[in-house]
Amino acid sequence: MSQLPPPTRTARPAQQHDSSVEFAFRPASKTGRKARLSIQGMSGSGKTWTGLSIAHGLSEGGKFAVIDTEGGAASLYAGHRGIQFDSCSMDRYDPRDLVRVLDSAAQAGYPTVFVDSLSHFWKGTDGTLEQVDRAKAKYGGNKFAGWKDGTPLQNDMVAAILAYPGHVVASMRSYTEWVLNNGKPERVGMRPEQRKGIEYEFDVAVAMDLDNQLEVLKSRCPELNRKVIQRPNGARDIAAPLLAWLNTNPEQPTE
Repeated sequence: MSQLPPPTRTARPAQQHDSSVEFAFRPASKTGRKARLSIQGMSGSGKTWTGLSIAHGLSEGGKFAVIDTEGGAASLYAGHRGIQFDSCSMDRYDPRDLVRVLDSAAQAGYPTVFVDSLSHFWKGTDGTLEQVDRAKAKYGGNKFAGWKDGTPLQNDMVAAILAYPGHVVASMRSYTEWVLNNGKPERVGMRPEQRKGIEYEFDVAVAMDLDNQLEVLKSRCPELNRKVIQRPNGARDIAAPLLAWLNTNPEQPTE
């Protein structure tokens, strides 16, 4: 069973300034940039299928990798509409294991990885919250300040996602609440089940509802900004404009 290392308190090291270091500015470019996209929504909103379709489009029809925490749900779609992928199923969700499996996918050369879902690495078995509770019980709350909310685990996980040499798509479950709509109870999704603000780590963040409507919550890709798409075709509606944007360099000003 995974265990956090004991928390430690260390003084902030004095900053050393090296006057010999030179800083260089270069023309800005997206060359080599890969997509980072998150999909949030309630169970039944279509996250898995849409994520697979987006990953298929980002891979330009090639085989990609799925990190499956949903009991093989993604594999039910294998071969549908020509989508082909290899799957790695997980039943314990230590964020450090996600770092390792992403490294394995990188070494295998997969152009795209779909994490379905990232929420398990927050609140699943051996996930961040369970790791925090376990360490608090072992070391005591007062001595646990250095591991508050599992920040080091989450930071390492996010760093691994950002460092992956290909595209990354990640689904996340939404916290669910019931609200009254014209006097009738209605189930709605709230923020994703992950560390607060996790969606800001991605270039594009979308949400899906139970009518299979996709809403772009945040996008660095202008073509996708604030779009609302009914029953999206992930490869056509999301992956295609995202790839076109990534592959186009900014226009150089004319003199």
